[in-house]
Amino acid sequence: MRYLAAAILLFASCRSDPVPATSQAVDPRGTDVEATSLLGRPLSPPALPEETRRRYEEALAEARQRSYADPGDADALIWFGRRTAYLGRYRDAIDIYTRGIQRHSGDARFYRHRGHRYITIRDFDRAIADLERAASITAGDPDEIEPDGLPNARNTPTSTLQSNIWYHLGLAHYLKGDFERALRAYRSCMDVSKNPDMLVATSHWLYMTLRRLGRDAEAATVLEPIRADLDVIENSAYHRLLLMYKGALPVDSLLATSSSAALDDVTTAYGVGNWYLYNGDTARALGIFERIVATGNWAAFGAIAAEAEIARRRA
Repeated sequence: MRYLAAAILLFASCRSDPVPATSQAVDPRGTDVEATSLLGRPLSPPALPEETRRRYEEALAEARQRSYADPGDADALIWFGRRTAYLGRYRDAIDIYTRGIQRHSGDARFYRHRGHRYITIRDFDRAIADLERAASITAGDPDEIEPDGLPNARNTPTSTLQSNIWYHLGLAHYLKGDFERALRAYRSCMDVSKNPDMLVATSHWLYMTLRRLGRDAEAATVLEPIRADLDVIENSAYHRLLLMYKGALPVDSLLATSSSAALDDVTTAYGVGNWYLYNGDTARALGIFERIVATGNWAAFGAIAAEAEIARRRA
């Protein structure tokens, strides 16, 4: 749930009409364009700091070599795809995961990761198909820790295969404006959210989904386990938002912390914008969503969600 990007300041809507699964405004083939935004704009990978890019390229070269050395190694192929995506080469990563599915059709991880990257390029229907397939494959199986490609401060993975499947499936439905299906996925995600980081991440989207459905009393129950002293390692933006929803933090304090284009800031800004939206201040919400889009941090989930809100309003 993290991605580095360059950009500006931050700072959001709308009806729950579905947004298109994809936009056809730009053909990315033969260009450096990875996707078309839900607003019809071409999206190219942002420039990474030189040292960051060097480290990512070295990690990718190592992953590529390992995968080529043993084409049947599913783990190696997954890491090849993940390292490719970290450099903003999402379509190449999708192609790698597709090869993995052809070789390992019963391995849910390839569907999980390809589904994630279909979300990144705004192809929500394909994302849903992949993630539903992953959920079907893992049904009834014990969950497993999913290793981090970009380790957190404690080098402690906080998510699992099944929590990531349900989390991203809920997100794909949410981005389409299908809040009922998003709700079902997030409830399943909550069943496998076993640590504070996954608790706050899942609770955030579950709470917002319930509020968009007008089920405010149910949304309030989502906040009951949320305390200021939760031992959250990396999802601090979601934690702060939940405390704000609960009334423990003023909304202005969250916007004040969103002073750069880091993922946490886009995440925080979208949560605040959405809070204004379902509390009736559509103009302020839309303003925040527009400023999120302007950051250029287009791979972040908060940025995709902001695009979806604006696109629904313009439809």
